Amino acid sequence: MRQWTEAERQRQAQLIRSWAPWSRSTGPKTFQGKAKSKMNAYKHGEYDCVAKEQLEVLRKCRRAGLMRGRYEFFVVYRGGFI
Repeated sequence: MRQWTEAERQRQAQLIRSWAPWSRSTGPKTFQGKAKSKMNAYKHGEYDCVAKEQLEVLRKCRRAGLMRGRYEFFVVYRGGFI
């Protein structure tokens, strides 16, 4: 792998800042591109409508006190418990 010198790094950084490619990034414009980018957040069924409904039922049960002291199961959702 090629090793960059400090002068080359600084020059490249300056060039990229002058190009500013992030300022022209507007996202997908075509229907196909939008459909594809929409799936970027879809992981492991997290956004599955059935899973969302089940999660909401469990949250309502917990709020109503029906699950107080009884945890036969637990659900891990987005890195935390319900």
